Amino acid sequence: MTTLPTPVDPPELHTSPAFAQGMILPAGPTLYVGGQNGTDSEGNLLEGLGPQAEQAMRNVFAVLAAAGTDPEHVAKLTIYLAPDVDPGEAYAASFGVWGNRRTAVTVLAIAPARPGALVEIDAVASIPAPSDTAQGEPASTA
Repeated sequence: MTTLPTPVDPPELHTSPAFAQGMILPAGPTLYVGGQNGTDSEGNLLEGLGPQAEQAMRNVFAVLAAAGTDPEHVAKLTIYLAPDVDPGEAYAASFGVWGNRRTAVTVLAIAPARPGALVEIDAVASIPAPSDTAQGEPASTA
C-alpha cells in the first residue's frame, strides 16, 4: 500500500495542472507543518516577495525531510499572503522550489502576524514507511 496522496478531481469541477480539488491521504502517520515564513536559519526575514516565497517553501521542505517525508507526500498546502501581494507573483516565486506537483491548495490574503512577512506556508503530509519513499530510499527519522 502506498502512502502517496491521491488527487480527487470530480468531473463536474475544473481540472487544473497546478492543483487538485481534493487529496486522499492514506491512513498512517501524518505530519502537520506549521506556518513557515521566508526566514533564514537564524530567523531573519528575507527581503522581497520572491526570496520570501522561495525560502518559506524551502523551510517547509526542511520540516518534511526532518520528519522522514518529502514533497511527493504533501496532501495540502495553505499559503497565506499579505493583502497587497500579487498571488500570481507569489506562485511564480514558489513554483521554482515546489515544482510541478499537484496537491490541494488554499491561498488566502491575510495580514501577517510577523511585521514584514509577505508569505507564510503550512502543509499536511503523510510519512511513508521506509520502503515507500518517492525516491525508493529509506526515509530518515527525526
